[in-house]
Amino acid sequence: MSVVDEYATGRPSARLRPHVAFYSGYRQRGVAPGRHRGLPSPYLTLIFTMDEPLIVDAHPDPRQRGGSYDALIGGLHLGPAIISHEGRQSGVQVALRPLGCRALLGVPAGELSGLDLPASSVLGHARIAEVRERLYAAASWPERFAVVDQALCRALDRPVRIGWAAGGALNDPEAPAHGGFPRSGAPEVAYAWERLMTGSVSVAAVAAEVGWSGRHLTARFRAEVGLRPKEAARVARFDRARRALRPGARIADVAGGFGFFDQSHFVREFHALAGCAPGTWLADEFGFVQAMAGADAHHERYD
Repeated sequence: MSVVDEYATGRPSARLRPHVAFYSGYRQRGVAPGRHRGLPSPYLTLIFTMDEPLIVDAHPDPRQRGGSYDALIGGLHLGPAIISHEGRQSGVQVALRPLGCRALLGVPAGELSGLDLPASSVLGHARIAEVRERLYAAASWPERFAVVDQALCRALDRPVRIGWAAGGALNDPEAPAHGGFPRSGAPEVAYAWERLMTGSVSVAAVAAEVGWSGRHLTARFRAEVGLRPKEAARVARFDRARRALRPGARIADVAGGFGFFDQSHFVREFHALAGCAPGTWLADEFGFVQAMAGADAHHERYD
């Protein structure tokens, strides 16, 4: 069997860019069985598989049992998810902006905090089945990204529905609309999110800028986003730093370049948020790519 190891990225259409950061596509065949860490990031995760289901061995919340998913939605979290495969996997992953969650899924991101759920619980079984069927039939990554883009645009047009039922279970989004969350949250929270994502600023300073107390901002921010403001800023810095890690990179240089006190501080944060050292993560994520140099492995980007 020939080895296939494809990875592609793409941008959403202009209409979706306020809600979606980027798309990632992956397709592997004939590779060694492996495990992948789904790390904390400032984006919710929406995954549509194309063939094999997504196998989650461990969720960020250890109280949640592992499972198998044809499509998954994961809220913001402070620990890794452990995903395994037996040498075959394929799908499209959507990096969903927390402040776009209401418009696309009908619930604030705070309602999904720390959870991994079947995506059908918010998008409906029929829509998930249609997207997966069209992804399977598509012949290229731009076509697959377009399939997901079209489905999410349709989600923007659907009536607003109540996302959570009593007891914490999601209602069927395909049931008749009967009220629900508004399409957007408080502008003060959106302002605070942008400030915290773009630089080093204290929660107290941001609260003063929007005219709220620090306690009120923290409560409203947590309900909308799923993390407290300090946690969100921490995850954003970690995400920027770990994306800069590459084989051969000096960890001390990465730590210094992203505002950590020193290399030890960065390593402690990596252990806390990823569950392993930076070097272990690099070996796990990039070891196969290096070993397969010269095989049918490639990365494509579509803007």
